[in-house]
Amino acid sequence: MGLFDMFKGDSEEMNPHFAFVTSLIYMIGADGKVEHEEVGQLLAVLGGEESGGAIGVGANNQQLLDRAFKYYQKNPIETFFSEAVPMLTDAQKMCILTNILDSSLSDSTAAPEEQELFNKFLQAFEVPETRFQPFFDVIALKNDRSVFTKTDHPSNQQGHTVQLKL
Repeated sequence: MGLFDMFKGDSEEMNPHFAFVTSLIYMIGADGKVEHEEVGQLLAVLGGEESGGAIGVGANNQQLLDRAFKYYQKNPIETFFSEAVPMLTDAQKMCILTNILDSSLSDSTAAPEEQELFNKFLQAFEVPETRFQPFFDVIALKNDRSVFTKTDHPSNQQGHTVQLKL
């Protein structure tokens, strides 16, 4: 360890778990607003812990979250893609995609900036929309809570059944 190593900042390398958390932070920050639902989604994904009635993250996850947020603040998405994509497996890419989509829809609608960023992830991960469509349909269904509040919702019509289109 050199004398000035302490001033270099975060020197840990990219790894799949870090890429996962950082992806969620990029999505949360895409529209310039951090919604409560998005923070809740992030805490749920990180394995939030309850303490004294409040939900938070454990010490290890807090360090990971802090590190990912610092990375997000310093690096454009293109840098992130160049560092993360080569190390991710197909399963890890699909896990990231489903989770960032879920995050973007957690407040019921995906802002245009979130949609644009999601498309960048699809392109960077080389996942065609047609392949991802069934995952999209399930997550959109999960987050469409208007089926409970709008009696005239198309999915609530007599005889309608929800089916996964392959």
